[in-house]
Amino acid sequence: MKQDNKMELTATAAAEAQKAHDTAADEFLDSGNTSSNNIMGMAVGVKWSNGEPTGEPALIVLVTQKLEKSQVSKADLVPKKLGDMQTDVLAIGYPFAGESHALDTGIQTLAKRVRPAEGGYSVGHFRITAGTIATCVYDFLPGAGVNPPTPGVGVPPRYYILSNNHVLADSNAASLGDPILQPGPFDGGVDPADRIARLSRFIPITFFPAVPLAAHNNLVDAAIAEGQFHDLDREIYWSGYVRGWRRKANVTVGTVVQKTGRTTNYTTGRITAVNATVDVGFGGGRVARFRDQIITTNISAGGDSGSLVTTPDDVAVGLLFAGSGVATILNQIENVRSLLRVEVAEQIL
Repeated sequence: MKQDNKMELTATAAAEAQKAHDTAADEFLDSGNTSSNNIMGMAVGVKWSNGEPTGEPALIVLVTQKLEKSQVSKADLVPKKLGDMQTDVLAIGYPFAGESHALDTGIQTLAKRVRPAEGGYSVGHFRITAGTIATCVYDFLPGAGVNPPTPGVGVPPRYYILSNNHVLADSNAASLGDPILQPGPFDGGVDPADRIARLSRFIPITFFPAVPLAAHNNLVDAAIAEGQFHDLDREIYWSGYVRGWRRKANVTVGTVVQKTGRTTNYTTGRITAVNATVDVGFGGGRVARFRDQIITTNISAGGDSGSLVTTPDDVAVGLLFAGSGVATILNQIENVRSLLRVEVAEQIL
């Protein structure tokens, strides 16, 4: 098949790079190549040469900053090949899973109270600052979850706000049933006046230094909070309703994406790497290694955590949870959906 866009990989090329990643990633990252010497992770992507994409597959070594060879010791140079696959280097800064902080300036349109609450608006556990509502979801119905998945028929028993663990569950520190405020506390939300939901489920995050990075198997930073049907809306401010979700096997390098978030409102970008294994800071010396992540160009800032990332035609691909000044990191929506057992959209597109 002819490849017209050299920022994208053919299915064959992506499979080759994926095989090399499976072979080389853990050994490379756990052999002394850690965040302390600029390396933050590894992903699958496209090789660039002279500032232009080549369309060739590569293992992408994720670094805080891209340095000239003369500035890097011989021992710290990235090998030209890993797992029989050529390498490239992508600067992603220091990824941090952050809520909104006082450094935010200007007026955030979505940092206010709204009922029913839509995706993109401010939300948060009563002890944090503020993050973003991804969208509103519901439990799998009977008939859902079979292979291949098919939507069930019936009335959903419960409705939820979807966002990050660190937004709704205070990075594992919350208790089920805790109040969730909209807007988040940083944006003036108070309990009980602005209580919109209660924490229902979250996927625990494994942290370093309590657990060595090599033992981490984090896939998502995700949680849901149950609210009343009349208080929740599945629409995402500005971009509209999610019309489907994409399997991770079909989330590809080069795809254009969009998001609406509490801090930076509506932004667009492009996927630069997939199947990323990346170390993310959570503050207080805690770091979590996440696997099977999506890297995009920078489309976020603190407080956008929890935003749902979709294609321009409103197909969900990822849940935004971390970023830096140069890159944003997403959980695969397939992983979020299956681990939380909630429906984001009925169709697989």
